[in-house]
Amino acid sequence: MKIRLLPAILTAVISAGLLVGGWYIHRNVATIEPLERIVAETPGVIEGKPIIDRSSVTIDLKLDRDASLRDVYDTIATKGDDVIGKRDLKLDFRHDNTSKELDGVWSSMLFDIAQAMEHRNYADIPATLKQVQNKFAGVTAQSEMDDVNVYITLKDSKSEKHIVLPRTPNTLGAWPNV
Repeated sequence: MKIRLLPAILTAVISAGLLVGGWYIHRNVATIEPLERIVAETPGVIEGKPIIDRSSVTIDLKLDRDASLRDVYDTIATKGDDVIGKRDLKLDFRHDNTSKELDGVWSSMLFDIAQAMEHRNYADIPATLKQVQNKFAGVTAQSEMDDVNVYITLKDSKSEKHIVLPRTPNTLGAWPNV
């Protein structure tokens, strides 16, 4: 039995096209479009673009000056739960209206914030932010927390910087036999 080359190649090309096209349509209709709609309807969001991969969903955000990071995260996570599933939700602020001054303020307190996060002394974060406000005139610092992240917002008269730090839950383990 002799296989005809042209019909076999046409069948393979058409099948591959249908598979890739179906995957692309499903990805856009079932995942990206609903997330874009949820992000656009979230209070405080000016602009947002979801980027979905196998293990995480990253939302590239531009926020209103008075937006609450915790509320934005909670709204997207709650309303987008069907689409996000077991993937990690990450907020990205690449297009933040930040400045070198706010980057310097963040750098000056990074050690204290990192230490508080590492030792799970989350109550030290507002104290650190208060010291920053006293040290840098015109800078306001705000922190919020939920069971997933710590949210920090730094603002001055013309710019803002948003930081989301993931919390590490306590893990239970076996006591060592000493």
